[in-house]
Amino acid sequence: MRSRVTMVLAVVAVLLGGVLLVPAAYARLSAGDDAGNGGGGGGSSVAAPAPTPPPPPTLAAGPVSVNFTGEFFSWALMDRKTGAISGSKNMASTSSTESMIKAWIVSDYLRQLGDKEPPASLLKAASLAIRDSNDKAANEVYFAAGGSYRIPAGGQPGPVIKRAISICGLTDTKRGNVKPYEGYWSFTRMSPRDAVRLGDCIADGKAAGKKWTKWVLDEMSKVRGSVKDQQATSGGGKWGIVDGLPASIKAQGPVSIKNGWTMLNYDGNWHVNCLAVTGKWSLAVMMRYPQKNGLSYGAKVCASVATQLVTPQPGAALKVPQQPVGKL
Repeated sequence: MRSRVTMVLAVVAVLLGGVLLVPAAYARLSAGDDAGNGGGGGGSSVAAPAPTPPPPPTLAAGPVSVNFTGEFFSWALMDRKTGAISGSKNMASTSSTESMIKAWIVSDYLRQLGDKEPPASLLKAASLAIRDSNDKAANEVYFAAGGSYRIPAGGQPGPVIKRAISICGLTDTKRGNVKPYEGYWSFTRMSPRDAVRLGDCIADGKAAGKKWTKWVLDEMSKVRGSVKDQQATSGGGKWGIVDGLPASIKAQGPVSIKNGWTMLNYDGNWHVNCLAVTGKWSLAVMMRYPQKNGLSYGAKVCASVATQLVTPQPGAALKVPQQPVGKL
C-alpha cells in the first residue's frame, strides 16, 4: 500500500513539475524574442530609413536658356571624369579667343622648361599674364615659348597654337582670319568645345607638365579684378562663371579661371569668353555682342550659364527611399 501511494505521489510530482516548467521556458523564450526584436510586445516595427543625402553639388549637363542679344553665343561643358562634352548645338563653332588663350601660352612656355627654372622676370610675366591678363607680359611669354606675329604659310597657326592643337586634341581651333592680325594669339579662333578640352588639358598636366601644372592652376585661381577694373592693356578678370557658382561648389576646392574680352572696332562687337576648370568639370562660354551692351553684359551671361548647370539645384528636396514599414 505504501509503495503504491509513493508511486502515485511521484507521478503527480512529475506532472506538476512539467506544468511549471513549460510556462517558465515559454517566459524565457518570449523574453529572448523581445530582446532581439526591441521588445514590442506583440511584435516590432521597422525603423524608417534615413533620408539619402544628396551628392555634393557640381556642374552637369542640362538645359540652358539665355535671353541673348548678339551675333554669337555658344557654350560647352566637359565632365572631366568621363570626358563627355555637352553644350549648345553650335558648340563646335568658333570665335576669337582673346585673353582666354593666355593660360595656354603660359603653360606651353613652362612645359618646355621641364625641370629648369625660368628667369625671375619671365616667371613674374607669366603670373601677370594670368592674374591681371596683362598683354605686355603675355607677349613676353609668347615670344619665349617660340611664338611670333609672322603670318604662318599655308593657313596654319603658329607653333604655340599648333602645339595646343596636337597636345590637347583640339579639333576646331584655327589661325585667326582677320587681316592684318592673322598671326596674333588673341585672334586665334576656337570653339567652346575646344576651350573645355584646353581647360582639361591644363588641369590634367599635359599642358604645363608635371612640375608646373599646380603653379598654373593656382595662378588661375588667383585671377583678380572686377569688370570695372579695366586698363588699356590689362584689367580685372575675376567675373563670369565663378560668379554663377554657389558657395557649396567653391568650398570643394579652387576654381581656376581665365577670361578673354575685347571690344573690337572692326566688327563693333564685344568678344567675351569665359573658361573655368575644377577637378570635376571644365566649362566655357563664348560670345560676340554689340558694343552698347558693355562688358558686364557678357559677364552676367557667363554667370547665368554656370548657375543653370548646377546639380542638384540649391534647395532640391532630399530623396527618401520608399520602403514598407509594418509589423514583423
